[in-house]
Amino acid sequence: MISDQTQHFLLVTVETLAAIFIVAVGLFVLWIIFVYIQDVTQTKHAIRRNYPVVGHFRYFFEHMGEFFRQYFFAMDREELPFNRAQRSWAYRAAKNLDNTVAFGSTRDLRPSGTVLFANTAFPTLGEDAVPPREVTIGPFCQHPYTTSSLFNISGMSYGALSKPAVLALSNGARMAGCWQNTGEGGLSPYHLDGGADLVFQIGTAKYGVRDLNGELSDERLREVAAHTQVRMFEIKLSQGAKPGKGGILPGAKVTEEIAGIRGIEPGKDSISPNRHPEVDSVGDLMDMIARVRTVTGKPAGFKAVFGGPEFLDDLFAECLRRGRESAPDFITVDSADGGTGAAPMALMDDMGLPLRESLPLLVDKLNEYGLRDRVKVIASGKLVTPADVAWALCMGADFCTSARGFMFALGCIQALQCNKNTCPTGITTHDPRLQKGLVPEDKATRVMHYAKNMVYEVGTIAHSCGVLEPRELRRHHARVVQSDGRSMPLNALYPEVKPTKGPLAKAS
Repeated sequence: MISDQTQHFLLVTVETLAAIFIVAVGLFVLWIIFVYIQDVTQTKHAIRRNYPVVGHFRYFFEHMGEFFRQYFFAMDREELPFNRAQRSWAYRAAKNLDNTVAFGSTRDLRPSGTVLFANTAFPTLGEDAVPPREVTIGPFCQHPYTTSSLFNISGMSYGALSKPAVLALSNGARMAGCWQNTGEGGLSPYHLDGGADLVFQIGTAKYGVRDLNGELSDERLREVAAHTQVRMFEIKLSQGAKPGKGGILPGAKVTEEIAGIRGIEPGKDSISPNRHPEVDSVGDLMDMIARVRTVTGKPAGFKAVFGGPEFLDDLFAECLRRGRESAPDFITVDSADGGTGAAPMALMDDMGLPLRESLPLLVDKLNEYGLRDRVKVIASGKLVTPADVAWALCMGADFCTSARGFMFALGCIQALQCNKNTCPTGITTHDPRLQKGLVPEDKATRVMHYAKNMVYEVGTIAHSCGVLEPRELRRHHARVVQSDGRSMPLNALYPEVKPTKGPLAKAS
């Protein structure tokens, strides 16, 4: 039997809830009326004017479509910038899970441009295989850099990435034995935290090595070079996401700490010049390389997206005029389909050469001028699977780097929020609520597994081609499907170029 007191309490509760419900419905109706009036009186949006209230759903569904496509509608091999099959390989490699597949490949091998590797009848036995050989960068420097690392972390700044993301990458790189590029945002404590080898990138704004006027400072260069972890210096001319435009860091991501590291004002958009103001020719570029190399005593090179062969002809001709020692110690060639940075769509979609064209162009030009053994080649741009990296090695790259591949290792779900402060995985946001989802200790292990599994599976491709280690891959080990459906070896499409200029040409 329910007591009178309890009955009274229940009655009051029901009446209260009913009143709240009535008020809520009333407020909702008032809000609908307000939105209706607002929609029919505004003149900017035709959909909302013609279909008041319900027209708002159009924008909601358009926004949500970005997320639903990759889960419900896109096929495994059709999504861009990275399809489900590519992301799945990266995720499983990072988690150190079995990456075998059953019942045949879902990849269509018929389209023109498809890369196939030429297996040999007598593949390399496991006991005969050897680790990737060591390569020395900057033999004429006071402190050359010798490493066997094959696959490395491309330039991603602290600022563009969150603190836990940089910590995970730096510790993961150390465990994997690869290098980490700082990106153009300067050297942060979190880059140094892991103890990995670092490549310090000098962007057009000179963040981290600038004086009070924003110009390159020898004193700051020496301070950075004093860190033994910093092994090389990379002068960034351009990057795949935005060739011809400087870096963009929205003001929402410029915290007090980031502003201090970069030497800029907090809370305001950090926009770099579209080129180094003092570099107006290949001679100026070589002067800057020589300055950085002399001041730091460490290898110096540059990163660029290429728009054609003319720049390389001018650069390498100047190298021969000044002498082989003056040449860049390395060149990082980035692909026009790169894209970790925020960039205008016109540049992201339509500017520069993709890696498929620019990498063989660079390697062939180095051979033509007899500089191939002097200048090391680093390939960058959408190299997220073993086949991508193996292709680049066949084309002549000495090293490969990836940014988005390692973002997948951190847990990136391709939410396309990198240019905002709303990354749901905590990788490219400085919102503490979102950052807490990224635990550096856990993700560092995934970064390590991703790098190691990449090298292992590139080795598997190399052994199937009959060579002892990945750096022995050559152009004849890969084929490309043509428009008639038949494939041709890369060395037929890109024949070997012998030196025709410089001392090596005369010697031959």
